[in-house]
Amino acid sequence: MLRIGLCVVYTALALGANAAIADVPAAQSVQAGDMRKVAFQDPQPMPEGTLLTMDGAEVPTGDLAGQWTVVNFWATWCPPCRHEMPSLDKLQVERPDLKVVTIASGRNPLPKIRAFFDHADIGAVTSLRDPDQSLSRKAGVIGLPVTLILNPDGQVVGRLTGDADWSGPDALAFFDALGS
Repeated sequence: MLRIGLCVVYTALALGANAAIADVPAAQSVQAGDMRKVAFQDPQPMPEGTLLTMDGAEVPTGDLAGQWTVVNFWATWCPPCRHEMPSLDKLQVERPDLKVVTIASGRNPLPKIRAFFDHADIGAVTSLRDPDQSLSRKAGVIGLPVTLILNPDGQVVGRLTGDADWSGPDALAFFDALGS
């Protein structure tokens, strides 16, 4: 009995010491709708790499740390990617405490990205590019869309393959539970 009590105390102290880990079980407990597709994992470093802004400036992946971050790999030619993009943008508007980053993976001509964003009224998300797919490969992105959930330490703690409704009540409850 004492051993069980010590395990409970140790676990509580460990989880309390790292809020980013403590919040994952809370999010798992409220997974509903499309958020059931989020597969949680032990925290893993986001692969190192350099992305490009729409203006061509370089952004190291280390810049994605600092807050809970939703990183969505997508392409202009991908219908499910285009379908979910408005909900990602709406999530960013509704949850400014969260960072939503879209990464156009592969050959996505800038005029097509801009035209799609203008047509769909996308403007709140941070839009980056991975034209040579080097980060996409390192992150294990095989098909699109793929969305990674990063904790404030910049570690990947969850992955969702396929499209999702990122701004509905199930998603908002999910991110509330994460403590974002």
